[in-house]
Amino acid sequence: MRRTWLVFSQAVTVALGVLFVVVTLKPEWMPRPGTGLPGPTILQAAAPAASGAAAVHATGYSAAARRATPAVVSIVATKMARRNPHADDPRLRFFFGEDGARQQAQTGLGSGVIVSPEGYLLTNNHVIEGADEIEVQLADGRQARARVIGADPETDLAVLKVDLDRLPIVAFGDAPSLQVGDVVLAIGNPFNVGQTVTAGIVSALGRNQLGLSTFENFIQTDAAINPGNSGGALVDSAGNLVGINTAIFSRSGGSLGIGFAIPVDIARQVMESIVREGRVTRGWIGVEPRDLTPEIAQSIGLPLSSGVLITGVLQDGPASRGGLKPGDVVVRIGGEAVGNTTELMSAVAALKPRSEAVIGVQRGERTLDVKLTIGERPAALRRTPR
Repeated sequence: MRRTWLVFSQAVTVALGVLFVVVTLKPEWMPRPGTGLPGPTILQAAAPAASGAAAVHATGYSAAARRATPAVVSIVATKMARRNPHADDPRLRFFFGEDGARQQAQTGLGSGVIVSPEGYLLTNNHVIEGADEIEVQLADGRQARARVIGADPETDLAVLKVDLDRLPIVAFGDAPSLQVGDVVLAIGNPFNVGQTVTAGIVSALGRNQLGLSTFENFIQTDAAINPGNSGGALVDSAGNLVGINTAIFSRSGGSLGIGFAIPVDIARQVMESIVREGRVTRGWIGVEPRDLTPEIAQSIGLPLSSGVLITGVLQDGPASRGGLKPGDVVVRIGGEAVGNTTELMSAVAALKPRSEAVIGVQRGERTLDVKLTIGERPAALRRTPR
């Protein structure tokens, strides 16, 4: 009995010694108190798929950016210094020095989009207007001198061309299918910091009467657009071109989340017309229009409250020859309803000169159709709005 007790006491002593060593040197081996419930199941995301030796993240809009950014270029437009006609006046040189007597060269910065393998680029007219030299820098580092193929101040678009091989191009998207809330990316060179991609959504469609150009049908977006982005690309979530970034609404000069882009379908029409014909031709009917308000309609006894009131008709113009009269209210061009002056101008401009069109008119109590032969918009009207 005594021997058994001795063995037991030695075993307990050894066990306590081992426990002391474990607690002191390897505490992580000791079981921890808990609730007895099984641990939470953790779902670990799979590693990004590898492309070659580099891993490419499949989240976000990186694929769209990779697809579009190579085709977006930076543009430097330079207006050469003009000699001051009074530069030889010694008084001018005395007060302003030799450099002050001469006008300095002016440099403008913007962006552009390569849209064809032949080297055609789309940008804004205000980016290159009056420039003597235009330098284009591609995202891959190449530089080239660009020449102006043509410009259309009435939509603020210009077409340039560069002569380089293996040019990256961006695919044209379907701007008419855009909806408010769709994700878009703006790509350009803001403030000359380098190519930049910003993301946002389509905030509104069909913005007009902004005074930015004669024919307005802008995509509004909250993707950040800043000085230097003009002429750059607005692309959809697949990387397809849906607009040409043109202007911002800002009181500070920077982005306030209100930017405007020209829809790519309009840009394509302008580009194709410039490349094929050297200029943009638009329809014209020769009228003086005014928005019809409910107050005006009530005062002259019209049974409608929207449309375009014709206040004047050019003598021997297309409208006059077709039978339109002052006081008529245009409500339809062909099969397209028009509710204001901007819509009327855009609908008429889209018609081909020398084609025929049926104009829906409200004349007093009567509704009638007037057939016109469309004229060509005179060059005197082709100007940039203030």
